[in-house]
Amino acid sequence: MRRIAALVLAALPCAAAAADQPERSAYTNYVLRCAGCHGFGGAGSPEGGIPAFPGSVGHIAATERGRTYMMHVPGVVGSSLTDAEIAGVMNYVIDTWGGAPEGGIARFTGEEVTRRRAEAVPDVVAYRRLVVEELDAMGVTVADYPWP
Repeated sequence: MRRIAALVLAALPCAAAAADQPERSAYTNYVLRCAGCHGFGGAGSPEGGIPAFPGSVGHIAATERGRTYMMHVPGVVGSSLTDAEIAGVMNYVIDTWGGAPEGGIARFTGEEVTRRRAEAVPDVVAYRRLVVEELDAMGVTVADYPWP
């Protein structure tokens, strides 16, 4: 029992120090949580079924359905980031690879992320198809997505 108490007491300064750490930048969160699949240049991995950001992500983020889809992709769902941190990463991705679709792209907020993540999207692949159909109807083609 004394060993457990000693370990807990020894860990307290580390826990306090971690609590005092500033939030990571959106770029750092992108590198730590997204670049493993999407790459540092946002090119994705066609072999791995990871779509590229350039030429696509801005168009997807410019639609309501697309913004909801972005909150349900596996990397976001499993990221362990706060909703505010997810908003920051999404804004970094859009700023970096979003291009400038007509009308611009609204910035994500933590509140929007919370709301969109609460929406039920039981099949993200099927939902992406709906996003692509909507964009196709607008004359916009986005990155290939190999999932059936």
